[in-house]
Amino acid sequence: MLDPASYDFPIITETVAGAWADTVIHGDAALEPACIAAAKRLVERGAIVIAADCGFFIRHQAAVAAALNVPVALSSLLLAPTLLRELPPAANLAVITADSTNCSKDLVGVANPADEARVVIGGIEGGKLLRNELVRPPIPTDVADVEEEVGACIARLRAAHPEIAAILFECTVFPLVTAKIRRSTGLPIYDITDLCRLTLASVS
Repeated sequence: MLDPASYDFPIITETVAGAWADTVIHGDAALEPACIAAAKRLVERGAIVIAADCGFFIRHQAAVAAALNVPVALSSLLLAPTLLRELPPAANLAVITADSTNCSKDLVGVANPADEARVVIGGIEGGKLLRNELVRPPIPTDVADVEEEVGACIARLRAAHPEIAAILFECTVFPLVTAKIRRSTGLPIYDITDLCRLTLASVS
């Protein structure tokens, strides 16, 4: 996500005060002013699109978007309603997250109960990636370990839900393995970099 080559745009960053992984994943409302402040600093520095390096920042999407005059795309979960409309009515959308115990269906923003029922959520909690991310400061995780954990999660979810026709990655580490997982599953897979590219293309 933080590689400028992903977008052909330079990237600038700001740190949200207090936004350790456990705080963001669990959903601390007290982070919202710090999120807005960091986003405003980015705009002052010339940012034309605002994104976030954790999909669980979706909880602060509305507040940050309301505070700025540039497009705000804090989480790949914003794509969920659109992706459901791309699929046949009987198909499911799988959301793969770093921690399914904190990724409730209300975060995907699907208002229609019938569509919400088509969302199935799987997570890699208990694995190396999440354990490493919860350390302060975080510990890097080998890409091979990320691929193994995500692949195993998808296999379990597909076994339980054969109607899965597309996958949405919540975690912003997962784009490291998106291409490999696309090839191994044969399914359309979307992540935060897809949303960032789309949003940047709209303002370039």
